[in-house]
Amino acid sequence: MSTQTVRPHGHTLHFATGSFVHRMPAHLKLASLLGFVLLVVATPREATWPYAVHLLALLGAVRAARVPAAYLLRRLGIEAPFVVFALALPFVASGPRTDVLGLTMSQPGLVAAWALLAKGTLGVLAALLLAATTEPRDLLVGLTRLRLPAPLVQIMGFMVRYVDVVAGELRRMSIARAARGFDPRSPRHWPILARSLGGLFVRAYERGERVHLAMLSRGYAGALVLVDEQPTSRADIVAALALPAAAALTCGWAVLAR
Repeated sequence: MSTQTVRPHGHTLHFATGSFVHRMPAHLKLASLLGFVLLVVATPREATWPYAVHLLALLGAVRAARVPAAYLLRRLGIEAPFVVFALALPFVASGPRTDVLGLTMSQPGLVAAWALLAKGTLGVLAALLLAATTEPRDLLVGLTRLRLPAPLVQIMGFMVRYVDVVAGELRRMSIARAARGFDPRSPRHWPILARSLGGLFVRAYERGERVHLAMLSRGYAGALVLVDEQPTSRADIVAALALPAAAALTCGWAVLAR
């Protein structure tokens, strides 16, 4: 198999490289992600070095997956609301105050802001790595193997399938408004945008009804068949345990060192 990097396909976050991490069963990657995130959350927030170790372990997984770090970093913007909230915490939190660069800040707020930034960034980066190495259908198969309720798996499957369809519809509506000279720059244009969103909701609802009727006509009886032919080897299990095991050792050491 060629190791040449392939451009993303399947969905916007997937980055196919044919690495060992890409070939691992999805349910093992999901369990590894969950274990890693839980252990990062359990790490004492007053410490600093454990988060550096967590980051190094995660970067090791990124290197094994052969996903460019820049590709993941560009998508970390999704955590921008949490970053803004974390930056505001030292100023709005109560407790003893301290001076930092000439600004008076709350000491508990500084600790909480650091913990939010560190844990949030590690969690988002781990989730992005999962998305970059796993196709949506494989994720659904993995969730099924982890015994997630079937209705939830089906809802997630439809969401993944049709979010791009709805986004494309919204993009076409925006282009149509722009072609007619619409340039929303003031609150006076909000009613027009609200009507557009209402129309988009009606279209999405009607499309969902048509899809449901088409499924019923093809024999849908409340369950989707997801064929899983990928075997689970001992090497896959060991590889999946590597990241949460490193996080468990780091978290335990940090707890004992308090």
